[in-house]
Amino acid sequence: MKFLATATIAAALLGVSFGTCLAADPLGTWHTEEGKATVRIAACGPALCGTIIALKEATDPDGKPKTDKNNGDTSLRSRPLIGVQIVLAMKPSGTANKWSGQVYNAEDGKTYSGSLTLQDANTIKLEGCVIAILCKSAIWTRAS
Repeated sequence: MKFLATATIAAALLGVSFGTCLAADPLGTWHTEEGKATVRIAACGPALCGTIIALKEATDPDGKPKTDKNNGDTSLRSRPLIGVQIVLAMKPSGTANKWSGQVYNAEDGKTYSGSLTLQDANTIKLEGCVIAILCKSAIWTRAS
């Protein structure tokens, strides 16, 4: 009888921890590490994508909306930064809570190979790499 009670408690605890693990996902609204932008992570087909939905400083000193002025494609330089997708086609990597794809950096106008790792329910690590050993990462926090 004691074994049955212990097994029941163990199963209940495992169920709680599995449920907690599965409940957390990267979908939702996130603040970038320095709080410069708010990004919404959503499903885009079988992948995850992230779009800038707000900027801490949404306008230039002249009062006009900030644009994607550093984009390598000159035809995109006049588009407003709000609405630009910066997390691109992140697909499950085979590692738990990690997705791989590309990251667009509006500060330099370049796209990098990258990954998104869910560290806990309220924290993700976004990493962009020029090559596998030359990477930069940022920690984003879930918006409340």
